[in-house]
This record gives sequence, structure tokens and C-alpha cells, in this order.
Amino acid sequence: MTTHELRAYLDRLVISLEPRDQKLLQARLNGLVSVFPFNEYEYILTFLVDRRALSFREYEKLRANYVSSNRYLDLFGLAPRVFGQIWGEQHLQDIDPRFQKPTRTLDPNYVGQYDLWLDGARVEVKAARAIHTKQRGAVSSKALRRDSLEPFWMNFQQLKFDVCDAFVFIGVWVDEIVYWVLSHDQVKSNLYLSHQHRGGVEYQIGITHKNILAFEAYQVAPQELANVVIEKSK
Repeated sequence: MTTHELRAYLDRLVISLEPRDQKLLQARLNGLVSVFPFNEYEYILTFLVDRRALSFREYEKLRANYVSSNRYLDLFGLAPRVFGQIWGEQHLQDIDPRFQKPTRTLDPNYVGQYDLWLDGARVEVKAARAIHTKQRGAVSSKALRRDSLEPFWMNFQQLKFDVCDAFVFIGVWVDEIVYWVLSHDQVKSNLYLSHQHRGGVEYQIGITHKNILAFEAYQVAPQELANVVIEKSK
């Protein structure tokens, strides 16, 4: 269930209310001030339950359905740096503890130039979220499911070739996370590599609905990430 499907369902329930309750709800929504976690959806659901247009059991079923379909939606609300760096690196460490934060003890040449250390391999982690390219609004409002037919775009940026042995790209949809592992050379020679800034030393790779099939060869199951990184770093 998408956010649009949820809203359409709630709208149908609102129409079933008595006319005076419909007007009251609309008046309340017009002046509603939202502060997390109290938002417009929470208010509509509470109003519908209070007016018995939605039973608590129906609410629980609706909630379970929406949560199971959007288990990673909260990641679309994270600030770019928190998502791309802090969450992405910790996520890989949670998957396999062999991924470590580099130190001068592990690598005497380490001065902060890459993200993770894995059995001698220098690993750069990049994370991006699949967002609707033709829709305006907050990032969370543009979030897509993996099976969506809408145009999407994920940009893996600030790529530097000379500081790591392998790259792990993490692609996030609201219902699925996908991992791609590319070696230093596979990124450097990638068809979709481009300069991030004119004349700069950093590069970027954009994965979209048009070219995602070209990255299938690099897709890796989460339990195999560490092994593939080690192999591609040799």
C-alpha cells in the first residue's frame, strides 16, 4: 500500500461520514498544525475511529498492511549526510561485523580518506534513495516501491578512485534495499560515470529506471557482501 492508496482509502471513509462530521473534519484539518508524530494522517485516523467509521481492529489491519509495504520509508526522512554516511556505514556493519571503522592501527596510512576496512580492503560506502523524478515535494513524498513503474533516480556521488579498493552502493526503496559491489576499476570505467562538478576530482554514477538493468551484474545478496568485497578488492 502506497501513501496515495492510503489517502484514497481514508477519503472513501471520510465520505461515509455524516455531512456535519465531514465539514467538521475539513475545518479541523484546515487549521491543523502538525508536529511529529502528530500529523494529518494521525488526526484523520483518530477522527474516523472516534466516529466509528473505522474500528480499532480495522485500524490495526490497515496499519500492519501499510507498515509491511513501507518498512524503509523512515529512511527517506533522514538528512542527506545522516543517511548517506552515518546510516549507510552502520548498516553494513550490522549486516557483517567484519566491516570495521578504519584506524591507524588497522591501516597506518589511514587519514579519513575512505569509510570502512574489511580484511585489508579499503571500502567506500555510498547510499541513495529511489525518488520519483517528476514529482515535487519532500523526499518522503517522492519515495517509490521497488516494483513501481514511475521514473526514478538515485545518485551515488563524491566518488574518488584513488582512495579505496571497492565500492558498495546501497539503493533504498520504501519496501526493499538493494546492494551493488563494484571494484575500483569497475567504477572508473563505468559507462554512467560523470564528473560531479566541472573540473572537479569527484565523480558520480546515477542509477535510474533507464539503466538499472546494466547494474544487475554487480548486485549482491546482503549475506555475500563481505565476501564479494574481498574478492573484488584483490
